[in-house]
Amino acid sequence: MPASRGLTIYDDDVSDAPAPDPGDTPAVPSPRAASSGLRAYEVVLQWVDEQILGGHLRVGDQLPAERELAASLEVSRSAVREAVRTLQAQGVVRSAVGAGAAGGTTITAVPSDALARLLRLHVALANFPLPDVIEVRIALERLSVRLAATSAGPADLDRLRTLLDVMDDPDIARERFNDHDTEFHVAIATSAGNRVATDLTVAIRESMRLPILDRFRRLDEWDDVVRELRDEHAAIFAALAAGDAATAQRLMEAHIRSAWRAIDP
Repeated sequence: MPASRGLTIYDDDVSDAPAPDPGDTPAVPSPRAASSGLRAYEVVLQWVDEQILGGHLRVGDQLPAERELAASLEVSRSAVREAVRTLQAQGVVRSAVGAGAAGGTTITAVPSDALARLLRLHVALANFPLPDVIEVRIALERLSVRLAATSAGPADLDRLRTLLDVMDDPDIARERFNDHDTEFHVAIATSAGNRVATDLTVAIRESMRLPILDRFRRLDEWDDVVRELRDEHAAIFAALAAGDAATAQRLMEAHIRSAWRAIDP
C-alpha cells in the first residue's frame, strides 16, 4: 500500500503538510472496546500487527500521523508515542522528525540483530528451556551447513579458515574462543545463501553465546574439551570445502550434541 505522505508522527501542527489522499493511509479499524483488556499502547501495537499481517503496511510505508492514529483508535497521543518506541526497539519502524517523505514513522525490514536480541532475552529469562533451543539449533544448523556446502564461495571459506586459525591458538582465552566459535557458526549460516535460514540460525546461535561462555568458564577439563571442539570444527570445514553436504550435516549435528554434553553434563 502506498505510504502516507507529508506526515510526521511527532509534529503537533500538521496544517502545513499536504492533505493525504484517502488511499494513502491504511484503513483504521473500529476503536477497541474498553473491555478488551489491552493497555492503550497495546491497542496501537495490535493495530500495527494487523496492518502488517494483512498486507496493508509494507516496508517503506509510513504510519498515519500521531494525531490521526490517536483519534482513530481512541487512545492518547502519548500511547501512540509509547507504541512507536516499542516498535523502534523491535526494529519494526524508524522515526524521523520533519515534513515530507523524510519525516514520519516508517515501516522497516526487521534486522537479524533485532531478532537475535529478542531471542537472547527470552533464553536468558528461561522462557525457552535450553534443551529446546539446542534441538531447534540443530535443525537450523543442519539446514545452513547443507546449503553452505553448495553455495559457499572462496571468500566464505577463507573467512572460516581464518576463524579456525584463531581458535587453534593454544593460549587463546575462553571468552575469545567462544566469540570465534560463535562467529564460525554464524559465518557458515551467512554463506548458506538463504536469508531466512541465515537470520534464524544467527539468532539462535547468538542467543547461546552467553550460556555457552558461562559453562566454558566453569569447565575443569577445558584443554580436553577445546581440543575436541577444534577437531570437530576442522572436520565440518573439510566437508564444506569438499562440497559434501551429507557429511557436513552429520558432523554438525554430532558436534552440537557432543559439545553441549561436554559443557553441560
